[in-house]
Amino acid sequence: MRVIVVGAGVVGTMHAWQAVERGHEVVHIEREAEARGASVRNFGLVWVGGRAGGAELETALRARELWEGSGARVPGLGFRPNGSLTLVTNEAELAVARAATELPDAAERGYKLLDAAEARALNPALRGEFAGALWCERDGAVEPRVAQRALKDALLASGRYTFVGGREVREVTGPGAVRDDHGATHTGDAVVLCTGAWLGGLVRELAPKLPVRRVRLQMMQTAPLGEALTTSVADADSFRYYPAYRGEALTALAAAQQQTPVAAEHKMQLLMVQRADGGLTIGDTHEYAEPFNFDVVEDPYEHLGRPLPPIRHLWAGVYAQCVDPGRVVHRERATDGVWLVTGPGGRGITCSPAIAETTANELGW
Repeated sequence: MRVIVVGAGVVGTMHAWQAVERGHEVVHIEREAEARGASVRNFGLVWVGGRAGGAELETALRARELWEGSGARVPGLGFRPNGSLTLVTNEAELAVARAATELPDAAERGYKLLDAAEARALNPALRGEFAGALWCERDGAVEPRVAQRALKDALLASGRYTFVGGREVREVTGPGAVRDDHGATHTGDAVVLCTGAWLGGLVRELAPKLPVRRVRLQMMQTAPLGEALTTSVADADSFRYYPAYRGEALTALAAAQQQTPVAAEHKMQLLMVQRADGGLTIGDTHEYAEPFNFDVVEDPYEHLGRPLPPIRHLWAGVYAQCVDPGRVVHRERATDGVWLVTGPGGRGITCSPAIAETTANELGW
């Protein structure tokens, strides 16, 4: 087969990877010179622990396996099975963590409730007073700013992959065929549109009632920490934003403990991942109502409340999210020979390898 993939973010790149792995030829079209959207503006977290039980968790666990396999073959992905610690500071937060370890699928996630001494033994860089931590052994990380490039280099080495950058696809000209803004037509047996948060233009024409919204986030990256952060780290506000954490304990936490004004205003959670160069990626905020603010504001970082290494980068990003929380991704046949795959939300890095595998299976690649 000859597969046309549109969009070189992580979802599109993983679709190209699946097609090439199965022996097919791929033409990969990206409107920028290379991916510049949410796929590179994120933590690089393979975040299994926070996923909803059922299909979402199954997708994340399968994707985790695929990331590990690809990481062994493509070291430039920077895959590492570092796990995560979600720190808790009081009994209400501890109750949510404890409830998580009692979920039927807790063992699949690698959940374990640690006391403060056990958490510090696992991650000696932790400071300050806290009551304990929820350990998720199945979480991992990749290097988001270079992962797509590393995969592209491996794909190019296959001899069955062509990358066409700086071209925006404007029109479907027939089954399995599209025309770009340079007037070139690209023809194959299938077209897969993985256009991320770009929901206008051709995407709107093909799917005018797309059940997807856009979400803005912002985060930062510091200079090297000077010591190893051996796990990813989250705070208990993260319980409020991930579907794994539900039930009476979370309801009690929400009633007993409001977020601080800054955290509530920016819909914040604290996530922290150490990059390969030793710097920290720290965030994040959530903004759901468009038009989005264009400023990157400092208040969320002052809210962290402790000295950090010098800040080297501040940025915002926008991702596409299914409006139905029960769906991992929106996948539809837009027209003959053309499929649209979008809306993984903040799960793009976590789930994209398995999302692409499912697409390949459903399309009979």
